[in-house]
Amino acid sequence: MESRPAPELPLETDRLLLRLWRVSDAALQRELWAERDPRVPARRRIDADGHPTIHDLEERIRAGLQPRLLAVELKASGEVIGYCGVIDSDYAAEGVEPGEPELAFEFLRRAWNQGYATEAAQSVISWARASGYRQLWAGVRDWNLASRRVLAKLGFVETDRVDQDALHGDSLLTTRLL
Repeated sequence: MESRPAPELPLETDRLLLRLWRVSDAALQRELWAERDPRVPARRRIDADGHPTIHDLEERIRAGLQPRLLAVELKASGEVIGYCGVIDSDYAAEGVEPGEPELAFEFLRRAWNQGYATEAAQSVISWARASGYRQLWAGVRDWNLASRRVLAKLGFVETDRVDQDALHGDSLLTTRLL
């Protein structure tokens, strides 16, 4: 997979700063984990032993494992409300270009229905286009209507690719040419 640069940071919109995670953001990350829908696969939820802990998340931030998955901060208050960015993937499917990343976003429930996901993702899409990507893709569970609406607003198109999952809900593949 061809290596592409991390975005020149911060990315900025009228209301938001998209920046690298700080260790002090670990509690917010834990809150995101705690709020996840029970239909989300177990590997992305807090387990029976309470992992990931805030300490676990602090270590992940220190390691810088996702330099293009950015904290989304409200400019007016400095509060971090979620994340948005791209994830490198070796996902192979018809309609997905090799080396093209996945758009990912997640926001605290108290930040829902205010346009933040769309605003943050538009900034990430602009960065991806300027960085030379030709396409982004996003996987979304069929039951996640709010994220499906955001992706549609952003110009993502649902493909015929559906990864069936009776336990967690089918995963739909969406793509957007840049």
